Amino acid sequence: MSAAALRTDKLSKSYGRLRALVDLDLSVTPGEVFGFLGPNGAGKSTTIRLLLGLARPTGGRAWIFDTDAGDVASAHRLLAHVPADVALWPQLTGAEILELLGRTGPGVDSAYRNELIDRFALDPGRPARTYSTGNRQKVALIAAFATRAPLLILDEPTSGLDPLMEREFRRAVGEARERGQTVFLSSHQLSEVEAVCDRVAILRTGQLVDVATVAGLRRLHRTEVEVGYTGTAPDLGAVPGVQGLETVGPGRLRFALTGPPAPALRALAAADVSTLAVREPTLEEIFLAYYGEATR
Repeated sequence: MSAAALRTDKLSKSYGRLRALVDLDLSVTPGEVFGFLGPNGAGKSTTIRLLLGLARPTGGRAWIFDTDAGDVASAHRLLAHVPADVALWPQLTGAEILELLGRTGPGVDSAYRNELIDRFALDPGRPARTYSTGNRQKVALIAAFATRAPLLILDEPTSGLDPLMEREFRRAVGEARERGQTVFLSSHQLSEVEAVCDRVAILRTGQLVDVATVAGLRRLHRTEVEVGYTGTAPDLGAVPGVQGLETVGPGRLRFALTGPPAPALRALAAADVSTLAVREPTLEEIFLAYYGEATR
């Protein structure tokens, strides 16, 4: 197979005047867990539709290994896909659907599939019409992770899963990596991507604004802190990780915190703090702060 498990060259898609994707250039290495990160509406699902041959590009091309993504039959022999909104055959049971998907794909590890059914706590004997959103998602995830396909394309894969099942999902991604499979994971959750990925592409308003390692991605993390105090203000001016320190009212400070919180906590402990409010900014807010200038 080629040096790239997934590759795009100036891949673009327009819907009338709307430019949903603009000149996307990506290259994903075989065996890599690659995150595709961006707020809702960034163009992630459009990209996946083009990779799967479900839409035709306005410009550019995409390849799954050495196969043009436009050759849908050949490309789909090399991949398994979990959509953001899973729809199943309502009259079939979970077990029947898993068997059907296993027979139509590039092969399946039946023993591993049975293990995943237990780990994801799925009742395979129930008809799909009785499944919740989370259980429908489990069926799709089990089918994808049990396949022998060299590429897994996962679009918002943990939608509807509870925290325990999200932990199993992350474990299964790690096992796929160990087997040499490539995982292309689209998400708007920074923490999810950071937990499992080797590299991350960041998309905003249809444009690629950065490709970073997970270590590089950590620079995006920041926490907004607002402090109320009596007496002397906390001495935060030279504290590592404190950014944008400002007075927002009598006895109130606001700042952004990046990196380890211990230095800031020590500085606050030395003052007479009366209130402390901590807020994680949304991914859109983070992107506007870090990448707004790059995408204007």
